[in-house]
Amino acid sequence: MKTDRETEEKLSKASAEQTPSYVARCAQLAMLLEVSAHPKPGNIDRDHDYEGTTFEHFLSSSVAVYPILEGAAAKEHGIGESVHKAVLESSAWQKGGNTHFGAFLLLFPFAMAAGKLIRNCKELTPENLTEEAFYIVKETDVEDAIQFYMSFGPAGVKVRKVDEFDLSDAKAIGEIRDKRTTLFQLMEISSSYDLIAREWTSGFTRCAQCARILTREMNTNGALIHSGYSRINHVIVYAFLKILAYNVDTFIEMKFDKYTAEEVSARARMISYKLEDSGYNMENILPEICNFDKELLARSINPGSTADIIIGGLFIALLGGMRF
Repeated sequence: MKTDRETEEKLSKASAEQTPSYVARCAQLAMLLEVSAHPKPGNIDRDHDYEGTTFEHFLSSSVAVYPILEGAAAKEHGIGESVHKAVLESSAWQKGGNTHFGAFLLLFPFAMAAGKLIRNCKELTPENLTEEAFYIVKETDVEDAIQFYMSFGPAGVKVRKVDEFDLSDAKAIGEIRDKRTTLFQLMEISSSYDLIAREWTSGFTRCAQCARILTREMNTNGALIHSGYSRINHVIVYAFLKILAYNVDTFIEMKFDKYTAEEVSARARMISYKLEDSGYNMENILPEICNFDKELLARSINPGSTADIIIGGLFIALLGGMRF
């Protein structure tokens, strides 16, 4: 007959073996929930596509990268390689171009952090996850940077013209290798004009904020309910508006200009104020959110960086036990 100690060790081993699967499922669900939420002003969702990129492309990408996420949850290094593999896997399953590149840069540090925390029997709080993820990204090396640069072509990512390590320059990878530049250092260079890079260098503060908003709203009996939509849908839409309201979306800024990005954030801020002042009565505010969505779609303005932050926040919240 097995002793209590032998039983505990067996259960502990089984739990450790299941950890990568659990982490990968949380990441996959985060991607699926984000793209499904409606209406997220300006972005692809269950009701809106862009020319050449559709809702189904995002679904395909979310499913395709599962094994890469699972592998990442079992290790603590190699973010650049994981991102590169995820881009290649995503591209092999859908032809809609860049769907999740920015999200991958958030998901893989969190996946590695979550796996490590679970193995060490530590709680998956936003604070613990972001602290561990921040430590992991600071430990990235030159190979991570090279793998990251190699991902841009297959991902079809639009990039900003810069003086140093320009992606349009074939010599960039050689310069990275010669100067021994790490991926974290590349993010430090980009942080002044890229929201995802800023997350890396600031300790993933916006993703943590998003996770707290999501968890709080899912755990309270507020008015974020509307006939025909689920509660989780409206909580995601609300979190999207809050993050966009106080963070200029750098994807919009790169595609258009800073004024347009600030205009969009100001509009999101106004709508979120109205929603809060109404006692979170989504029934009354939803038509205005839908109009905002239509206006941005008509102008091809999509807050892509904000969507990436939402995925990161959902991942943290789901890892911490948020359910719906």
